[in-house]
Amino acid sequence: MSLLHHHAPVEPLPELSRFRAQFHACLTTRADALFEVCEALVSTPTPVRHLAQLSLEPEHHRGHGSAYA
Repeated sequence: MSLLHHHAPVEPLPELSRFRAQFHACLTTRADALFEVCEALVSTPTPVRHLAQLSLEPEHHRGHGSAYA
């Protein structure tokens, strides 16, 4: 018996919003800057070799120095 058949349907947007809020709450020091780095990392279409590359992504609104801080 598969558990997939018993899984209650979930609305994707509220679930994603809840996950983002809980993830942000887990971050302690410089939570906003770290959250932006994570968003940029997830949304980039190419592999990232340096943190400074993430500052070029539209989701990252801060300078490249904030990624290293």
